[in-house]
Amino acid sequence: MKNRNKRHGLTLVHTGEGKGKSSSGFGVVFRAAGWGMNVLVVQFIKGKWKTGEQQAATRFKNIEWHALGDGFTWDTHNPEQDRASSREIWTFCQERIRTHRYDLVMLDEINYCCGYGWISGKEIAEFIRREKPPWMHLILTGREAPAEIIEIADTVSEMRKIKHAFDSGINAEQGVEF
Repeated sequence: MKNRNKRHGLTLVHTGEGKGKSSSGFGVVFRAAGWGMNVLVVQFIKGKWKTGEQQAATRFKNIEWHALGDGFTWDTHNPEQDRASSREIWTFCQERIRTHRYDLVMLDEINYCCGYGWISGKEIAEFIRREKPPWMHLILTGREAPAEIIEIADTVSEMRKIKHAFDSGINAEQGVEF
């Protein structure tokens, strides 16, 4: 593994309306873990929902996983609770990043929180500029990535939906969607 002081920590953004934003990020998570890097995954939306990625992460001693969200926010019954939860999760993320323990951090679905107005893109971008260690890799996923986050990122990928099984009435399939 490349020594931290020889590494250029990249900020990656996976956004867009199409499928694969989180899945792409998880591919990077497992790649980094395979190289022995210390990895942190924090999920802003998915809470108690079990996923194959989280199951796979338990096989690695160097992946720390936190699914902290309240669940799917488009079904919310309490937007103020969702806002408060997102703010708490963002504070947790900042504290964990400040420990300098991790080589790679994935903030899964944080962009949704910006789209809903719960956390500002400007606030996140300023934190990354000021406090992300220069050797740390950072992944931010979710639709509607704010311009401020896109601007400070090293690599931005936009997933575009061409066709999705759900549109044909096929529900999420275990092993493919979760």
